Amino acid sequence: MARVFENHAEDLIAGDFFTIPTATFRIMFVLVVLSHDRRRLVHFNVTEHPIVGWTARQLVEACGLEEAPGHLIRDRDQVYGERFSRQARALNIREAVIAPRSPWQTRMPSA
Repeated sequence: MARVFENHAEDLIAGDFFTIPTATFRIMFVLVVLSHDRRRLVHFNVTEHPIVGWTARQLVEACGLEEAPGHLIRDRDQVYGERFSRQARALNIREAVIAPRSPWQTRMPSA
């Protein structure tokens, strides 16, 4: 995984979900997409019910059709699914799926 960072940092994004409880005790899911070359936020969106179709659409919104990155690091969450992978392939993005229960693999090593 470290070699992917070294060789493709300028062409690499990472996507991950986290949850936020609301004041009314609902749980919201936040998808964040980060660029590793500048460590900047590329895209985020919030939903109460993340589904594969929604997540695949977020990839299009994050990457755009003309400036898609070459590589995406993500975890094995089921919300990505086959539709998400097809969308990534359509955008010419190679997915790097991290090992199970290894969230530290999405972090960029210190310079």
